[in-house]
Amino acid sequence: MVRLVGVSIDPALLSILACPEDKGPLHWIADESILYNVRTRRAYRVVDGIPVMLVAESTVLDESEHARITARIAAEGIEPTF
Repeated sequence: MVRLVGVSIDPALLSILACPEDKGPLHWIADESILYNVRTRRAYRVVDGIPVMLVAESTVLDESEHARITARIAAEGIEPTF
């Protein structure tokens, strides 16, 4: 299990998760409990270890939040899901 700050996702599940909108990979930001798509700027919540993979339930991040998240991805070497 990938586990940080009380939230975990099974690594087998994490390795196959794709964005429901563009079918591309996501980045797991564990301490914020989100899966993030840098291409669409969509954040998908993870609740009790279960990803909420519905476009209608996702959040589109504004420019500053997108910049913050992409900087974290780069600085921390957060790999995409596949």
